[in-house]
Amino acid sequence: MKRTILFFGLSLLASTVMLAEELADSLIQELHEVVVTANQPATRLVGTTLVSTIPGSNLSELGNALDVLAQLPMIKVLDNAVSVIGKSNIEIYIDGRPMRDETELQRLLSSNLKKVELLMAPGAAYESTTGAVLKITTKRNFVQGLSMTDRLQLQRRRKWSVMDYLDISYRSGSWEVFLNGTVNRDNSVIKGRTINSLVFEGSPTTLGSSQYNEYPTLTGAVKAGFNYTKDSQSFGAYYRFNPERGDFSNTGTEWYDGNPALNRVIDRRIRSHSHLASLYYENTFADKYVLHFDGDFKRSVADNDVATTYPESVSQDVKSSDKRNSTLLAAKLYLNFPLWNGDFTVGTQDSHTHTKLDYRMLNTQVEQYIPSSVTDAKQISAALFASWSRIFGKFSLTAGARYEYVDYDFRTDGKRDDDVSRRDHMLTPDVSLGYSFGDDAQISLSYKMATVKPPYSQLTGSLSYVGLHEIEGGNPALRDERMHNVQLFGMWKDFMIQADYRRSIDSYAYVKQLYPADNLQLLMHPVNIDVSALSLYLVWSKAVRRWTPNVTLGMYGQRLALGGMRYDKPIFSYYFDNTFALPHGWTITANISGQTKGDMHTNRFGATWFTMDASVGKSFFDKTFQVKLSATDIFNTASNDWTMNTFGVTVDKRQSYDRRGIMLALTYSFQPRKSRYKGNAASQSELNRL
Repeated sequence: MKRTILFFGLSLLASTVMLAEELADSLIQELHEVVVTANQPATRLVGTTLVSTIPGSNLSELGNALDVLAQLPMIKVLDNAVSVIGKSNIEIYIDGRPMRDETELQRLLSSNLKKVELLMAPGAAYESTTGAVLKITTKRNFVQGLSMTDRLQLQRRRKWSVMDYLDISYRSGSWEVFLNGTVNRDNSVIKGRTINSLVFEGSPTTLGSSQYNEYPTLTGAVKAGFNYTKDSQSFGAYYRFNPERGDFSNTGTEWYDGNPALNRVIDRRIRSHSHLASLYYENTFADKYVLHFDGDFKRSVADNDVATTYPESVSQDVKSSDKRNSTLLAAKLYLNFPLWNGDFTVGTQDSHTHTKLDYRMLNTQVEQYIPSSVTDAKQISAALFASWSRIFGKFSLTAGARYEYVDYDFRTDGKRDDDVSRRDHMLTPDVSLGYSFGDDAQISLSYKMATVKPPYSQLTGSLSYVGLHEIEGGNPALRDERMHNVQLFGMWKDFMIQADYRRSIDSYAYVKQLYPADNLQLLMHPVNIDVSALSLYLVWSKAVRRWTPNVTLGMYGQRLALGGMRYDKPIFSYYFDNTFALPHGWTITANISGQTKGDMHTNRFGATWFTMDASVGKSFFDKTFQVKLSATDIFNTASNDWTMNTFGVTVDKRQSYDRRGIMLALTYSFQPRKSRYKGNAASQSELNRL
């Protein structure tokens, strides 16, 4: 199973905080850039939605959808992962259907994009955990017969990686059938050193370790389905199978105060797979009522075996295994129709989730403080939502509310944990008001209250062995986060301003503290925190013939106190990117960025004063064949270091990621056209949590 990664991130317009759980000797946390770039091809603000028109802009021949998204306001793309400013949970839709994997954006050519809409304040029609919604509309280019797209991507960083995606579809009349598959061989390397300092039994104590982590993974995906569209009615379904295998290794050392360092090897074997079946139905009747239904069923299994050995020591080998089974059944039904000169949507969204984790510690000595356990979590969620929007001259108004009932049952070794199990009734309202001064100036103000549930990986009660003196684990007692968010957006000619204030009650952050045991043990795990954060960003962009320069200046600051410590050092950032659309199908990008040292939750991230990425691409044969060569972190200057000081334990993490590298992408398309699957994720947040 892929390692769960939660990023604390910020580069220009970033305020999203997420922690990364890596398969190493400690929970490695990296600063994941979430950047607002300022290239605005015909971008306008409609309420709280940024609408960008792609045809005719300098981005229309940039390559694929990921290349375009990376140059739009409020969006950043890093290693094919799409992020949005200040949003920890985003949903992406392509022509009305949910995007379920990043390869969909890789195969979607920029020349086929029509419009990109970014909803920064999603209403009640979306789950309360949804921070932003990205809607991509492609050109209606229906071609009868066979269509094919193949993309080969070769990347060299510290190791070689290769990916190939093939999509074949056939359309006849109102019917379309499709089959696609992906094979991805990836291998990343992370090097680092961790120093833990504390006072133990009245004496200053130091625990240290070094790491050299290799993450070779082989993943695949096979997806097949159909669509039918005729007049006002459409329906479709697909099935997807995802196998994955990984053999990770971490070679390093451990030391305790001035004692000689011990060589240590951690090997992890991962075998996992998942099945996903999805269907949708949509019908428009009486020329104004739109009925839509989505259904999803997902089942996943992941087996992990971990062995920690000390080749030159008398210390016993420590082996463990865990098996996770997850099942999701979800449905969403809504009706949309005009009401009171506006647009009204009412519906229901329901899901049932079951996750079982069987953890076995195979070392009898370690099992005394890290016991084997079987945890079982079940959740039933039922929601009703309603949303109404209307335009009053130059004003626009959207208001909605969502009621959700959640029944969460958590058991350890078959016994129900009444302190963790709970039933919740949640009502989350939202409202936004916008005003248009004209074509060159708009402003909007929005408020949203949301309940954010922790990922299931953080709710586990099991512990994991990391080293002779370190443990990692989840926290089944984590409470749901209650978030209040106020956002202000404004545009005037070539300038855009964004201000965001967020008050989070019972959010969560990672801490390291002493763990009760017979000897010195440090535990890294999440705890609930209350935090307030303010972000402010100014964006300027103006196309100069074939050159589009973009400048972004940003600030993120927070107020957080935990265990007598304050974490409130602000982070200032900048981003300057350049796009050149040259004759004969050539495109060039050159982007630089940087940020100061500062706090995000309980982490203080190091400064990165200057990083640079660049790319050059060209299309051939009437745009059916594209070649792109790109380079990331050219000068190897990106900082991934961080420090933490919680509950008397100071952690100094120095690490080096393999971001510097080059990539060659070759894309061939035969009669390309957009997909017509119109289904939406019945419960996207539950899919993410699983």
